[in-house]
Amino acid sequence: MNLRVSPRTVQGQAVEKLRSAILAGMFKPGDRLIEADLCELLGVSRPSVREALRSLEAERLIAIIPNRGPQIPILSWQEAQEIYQVRSLLEGEAAALSALRSRPEDHKRMREALAKFGKATRQGEKVLQITSTGELYDVILNTCGNRIIEEILRGLLARINFLRERSMSLPGRAKFSLKEMTGLCDAIERGDADAARAAAIHHVEQACAAAREAYDRDARRD
Repeated sequence: MNLRVSPRTVQGQAVEKLRSAILAGMFKPGDRLIEADLCELLGVSRPSVREALRSLEAERLIAIIPNRGPQIPILSWQEAQEIYQVRSLLEGEAAALSALRSRPEDHKRMREALAKFGKATRQGEKVLQITSTGELYDVILNTCGNRIIEEILRGLLARINFLRERSMSLPGRAKFSLKEMTGLCDAIERGDADAARAAAIHHVEQACAAAREAYDRDARRD
């Protein structure tokens, strides 16, 4: 992965490049991010790297540990399981509400996100898989009409993306995920709140099972 950036909009590009690298799994949980190494990788100054790291800390994609500096957070399986439980409840309700409130233009945006995910799956582009999934759920959250559900789930976004990267690392998982999200969109388009809730919950449960398998696989490697 080429991380070097052009001189213009240096800080914004540095944030974008590092974010993509983290979500692509270039850095693993627990890895320390050494400023000098990042300067060399990105081809930018130390102040630009520091600003980028502060932005990523605000997104909770990195943690700055006293006496150790920035590192990729370690997400335990216990915490991951709790996040999946919250997602199951809230995303199920958001999907049901979206089925009742969304409009044809919203459905078009969901289909566009699904198309991007399908392309990313065929090409093996992990970052695009994650960002396109996020675009799909953006539509659902924007149309559900419940600001508290939206606020809670957006607050979990960085950790959700970490888990998406983990579950998508299993061979074949992305194809099943595409089928699950297609069923979710179908239910929302039909205005079937019960089916949308069930589809959203099923998708989270399957993602949870895939993440559990990925955690077990990584534990065996250690």
